[in-house]
Amino acid sequence: MHSTGFLSRRHSHWTRIWHAAFALFVLTSVQAQESSVACNLLQASELESTLGGKATKFSGGSIGDTQMCNGQVGPLKVLIRIAKRKGDSGGVAERKGIEILRAKGWKIEVKTEGDLTCSTAIPPASPAQTGVNTTCSILRAGKVVAVEVSAPSQKEMASMDAVRKLAQKAGARL
Repeated sequence: MHSTGFLSRRHSHWTRIWHAAFALFVLTSVQAQESSVACNLLQASELESTLGGKATKFSGGSIGDTQMCNGQVGPLKVLIRIAKRKGDSGGVAERKGIEILRAKGWKIEVKTEGDLTCSTAIPPASPAQTGVNTTCSILRAGKVVAVEVSAPSQKEMASMDAVRKLAQKAGARL
């Protein structure tokens, strides 16, 4: 039987390998754009005043039909996405994914207001190193605009209300 420390180090090792492989995939797949539409939807000052930190390291790109802009605001990682809406399953796949996460102990909260959907995701104590997440997405002109804010812990987590305001501003500018 292995000690808890060994399993933690082993899990951490595989997590780092997975993250490195994913980063390599993204870096080789992302096509840099001089001016990403996603990066033009929100101003640094808006992100800073809403999320409470200094906006840094923002860059944009695309994978297929999805345009992205990512960076940081203080300890928070921010991802702004624009994607074509594909099909209208009425959220069946999303609800199934939420139920799978809930069955694994994740705390998921979802709120919908018209064409705006916001969610928070907090992992159970065991995979807490994955961080927490608040995402809001809005449908505009056949496209989905999403603002995703990830935090290292629940203490630093962005509120659903703050991310909702950002998503509404971004959607209005699309």
